[in-house]
Amino acid sequence: MKFATKTIHAGQPSEPETGSLIAPIFQTSTYEQDGPGQDKGYSYSRTNNPTRERLETVLAELESAKYAAAYSSGLAAENAILQAYLRPGDEIIIPLDVYGGTYRILNRVFLPIGVVVRQIDTGNLKAVEAATNSKTRIIWIESPTNPRLLITDIEAVGKIAHAHAAVMVVDNTFATPVFQRPFELGADLVVHSVTKYLAGHSDVVQGAVLANDQAIFEPVKYLQNATGGIPSPFDCWLTLRGLKTLELRMQRHEENAEAIANALNGHPLVRRVYYPGLATHPGHEIARKQMSGFGGMVSFELAGTQEEVVAFASSRRYFALAESLGGVKSLICHPASMTHASIPAEARAELGLSDMLLRLSPGCENHEDLVEDLLGGLAEVERARTARKTVAALG
Repeated sequence: MKFATKTIHAGQPSEPETGSLIAPIFQTSTYEQDGPGQDKGYSYSRTNNPTRERLETVLAELESAKYAAAYSSGLAAENAILQAYLRPGDEIIIPLDVYGGTYRILNRVFLPIGVVVRQIDTGNLKAVEAATNSKTRIIWIESPTNPRLLITDIEAVGKIAHAHAAVMVVDNTFATPVFQRPFELGADLVVHSVTKYLAGHSDVVQGAVLANDQAIFEPVKYLQNATGGIPSPFDCWLTLRGLKTLELRMQRHEENAEAIANALNGHPLVRRVYYPGLATHPGHEIARKQMSGFGGMVSFELAGTQEEVVAFASSRRYFALAESLGGVKSLICHPASMTHASIPAEARAELGLSDMLLRLSPGCENHEDLVEDLLGGLAEVERARTARKTVAALG
């Protein structure tokens, strides 16, 4: 079964009792039992729910996984992995360019209880090898990373992780299973912020963890019930609906991102463009090897001032200034003051996260409109500069 067919058919038969093409939402907290302890496979919806199970079946099919667990958010999914595998004295390796929420939970929650966090350039295999030791429990990979879209050789890092008996976790949120298959590259666990591309319509907050090895998956799955970080049946139903168009949406996201990257690349007001599809992008050749497409995200550094960055980001016609990404409507984000604000300014500077960086999540609009909006914004910056110079000369 091909991927696009899976999104519509895998794990999604018509409802047998009525023939309903779309299965109903099992919006219930509990289930009647025939006798004490004699349920019909369901006892309480924190433990299991038919709508959530259907979603987990579909997610597993799309990632070519045997097991999946859905959570109330991407960070709830991350927390389940971290709680399952990290104890005081254990070490975790994460990328330099890591999602701000991942940085926060590790440095504010796990570091204080004795977990050692090693933040390195995971694109540098020698650095990964040097940082990995007998205490390393997890090597955490984002590829592409958030927000600079840096690339890590997942297969090579997986070999290092397994040589040291560490678990390799791959955050596949940006690439999605449409463009990247982490389990084929050696991943032990794959994590998603389902909120983003998988749900795809900016109306759901959700996460998921997937695995092929039951022994690796079970400690994470246990925490889904034990700590209760589950999504509602309605949110699961919304994601099931969104997944049906995942491949179509990702094709448009990538088409728009490529057009934008090419339009911004070389512009006099743009210092640097980050997009894996550009031949000049760090890790471009690795991305070509391990991805079937370059994804739908673009980031760029404005060659200007903080005031110009704020003005540009706040006045676009089609790009809403907002956190998150992966929806059908285009979004623009200033990571330093939004998604990555929890990282101290000094640390952001050390990590190469510029205050001039803007992250774009092109939606499913026409690419010509999106390019025109961005180039028009750059023209506005240029006109404002000219006006200031004229005033200064006259004054």
